[in-house]
Amino acid sequence: MIDPVTLTVIEAALQQVCDEMDLAFSRAAFSPIIAEANDRSDGIYSPVDGSLIAQGAGGLPVFVGTMQFSTRCLIERIREGLTAAPEPGDIYIVNDPYLGGTHLMDVRFAMPFWRGGQIFCWLSNTGHWPDIGGAVPGGFSASATAVEQEGLRLPPVKLFKRGAMDTEIYQIICSNIRVAEQRIGDVKAQAAALMVGEDGLTRLMDRYGDDTVREAISELRARAAARMRAEIAAIPEGTYRSVAHVDSDGVVDAPLEIRLTVTKAGERLTFDFAGSSPPCQGPMNSVLATTLSSVYLAMRHIFPDVPISAGAFEPLEVITPAGTFLDAHYPRPVSGCAAEVSQRIAEAVFAALVQAIPDRVTAAPAGTSGNFALGGHDPARGRGFVMYQLSGGGYGGARGLDGLTNGCSTIGISKAPPVEIMEQQFPVLYHRYGLREGSGGAGRWRGGFGLDYEIELRRGEARASFVMDHGRFGPQGALGGQDGAPNMVRVIRDGEVHIPPHLSKEQDIPLRPGDRVRVGTPGGGGYGDPMARDPRAVAEDVRLGYYTPDEARALFGVVTGTGGLDAKATSDLRATLRDAAETQQSGATMTRIKDKAPTHRS
Repeated sequence: MIDPVTLTVIEAALQQVCDEMDLAFSRAAFSPIIAEANDRSDGIYSPVDGSLIAQGAGGLPVFVGTMQFSTRCLIERIREGLTAAPEPGDIYIVNDPYLGGTHLMDVRFAMPFWRGGQIFCWLSNTGHWPDIGGAVPGGFSASATAVEQEGLRLPPVKLFKRGAMDTEIYQIICSNIRVAEQRIGDVKAQAAALMVGEDGLTRLMDRYGDDTVREAISELRARAAARMRAEIAAIPEGTYRSVAHVDSDGVVDAPLEIRLTVTKAGERLTFDFAGSSPPCQGPMNSVLATTLSSVYLAMRHIFPDVPISAGAFEPLEVITPAGTFLDAHYPRPVSGCAAEVSQRIAEAVFAALVQAIPDRVTAAPAGTSGNFALGGHDPARGRGFVMYQLSGGGYGGARGLDGLTNGCSTIGISKAPPVEIMEQQFPVLYHRYGLREGSGGAGRWRGGFGLDYEIELRRGEARASFVMDHGRFGPQGALGGQDGAPNMVRVIRDGEVHIPPHLSKEQDIPLRPGDRVRVGTPGGGGYGDPMARDPRAVAEDVRLGYYTPDEARALFGVVTGTGGLDAKATSDLRATLRDAAETQQSGATMTRIKDKAPTHRS
């Protein structure tokens, strides 16, 4: 049996290999979405079934599940003779969402790691390419009704053969995407990251030996499973239900429902999405791999100390949501699955389990990646461009803590590219990039605030596309907390304000120089009764400009003035509000204070 010290060293070494791959990928990539925003991930996977061995700490959590499923699909296709068998130096490329993927822009590379003439494991990574062809620049086609409209779909094929790039396959890819001349930098960076992993693993295994490392991997998986079972065992037995909504599918202007039943029995959790909406016409369908990964990443948020490996997922059973939009099959469009629907799934998990373990779960976060793509021609540089902007939002409040402001999306740790980089790379000017005051949901512990930014097209012509969410419904509050402010999108053309019919989804909006796009991202949901919030905390929020005095009065029942908190007036107001609430109840549902409060500021 492997000794604890060696096990710990190998665990850290495997993590370090993945972290080095992440770093190499970002440092060498050309696209700001990878190089600056870190919309990528690297990991090590089992040669038997593709299950996760280790993943970089700086990689997107949503890829924790999907990369193991895409690696599994690759292994199965090789066994079935549908994909050419690997040789040393081969690297496969794949982005097919129905083969364990996400959306088409998330392009995966996979390379076998050889020891003694056998495949010891697979090294794999994913990078978000800023364009993959399709109807609109950036790939986020808000009104696509088939996957072909979203871009080029690649089955697993060898892009590198025995260490050399297959130029014919590369030319086929470049002939089907925009700004193709810029992709070579990302392709080489993605391949180089895998080679960095190969070097790191070779050093590790030369030091400890293949058998010792193999034993360590098995033991780490068993320990991760045991740790997750122990965490689940502490959850009260029972069944917990929740509902989350997607604004619309981008084609039919009606909400989609995610209905979730979570059952805790012993050391196991079962997730059942029966009753969720059927497959939709637009791009908000989710492939099964993304649905499963969304559940896994939600549990990672709740139990972050559980070691990351396939073992952590073993006590989690997700019943296949057949017949719903959470189990999409060809040719359903899926561009919104990883960036948006996945976050609604995680929100449903949070809303269910906050009932069971309120000390461990937050109110809903902003839950949108804010996908904004702008593509056109820059006359000053004489070339086309595709700009992809993602953005943060507020996190939900939690017991004892207000929500994080302008945090990254639920599914990842991607950060928005610096404004200076975006203005250097693309013909745009940022007029504002700041806090969206007042957007956090009221609660005993309020939600964090979203982001407010405005971009002007400086020259040339361009087309703007949005695939966002939470424009109709704000992030859910928890245990009496109020919802966060919903997403806000405005396009100002020739001085007139255009609001997308689907609020946060539209494609091909023409822009000319001087036209602007303004986005206000959602705030997080509040946690607990707003009337229980410490009045001193409310007064400090007002002092900092987060809420106006009128909002503080309406949302929290707190009276502030030029002298700060008015304790007696606050006490009297809260008593009046509670009396009014008790009168309103009289057997009916209490009217939420938020319904009478000022509208969230934009």
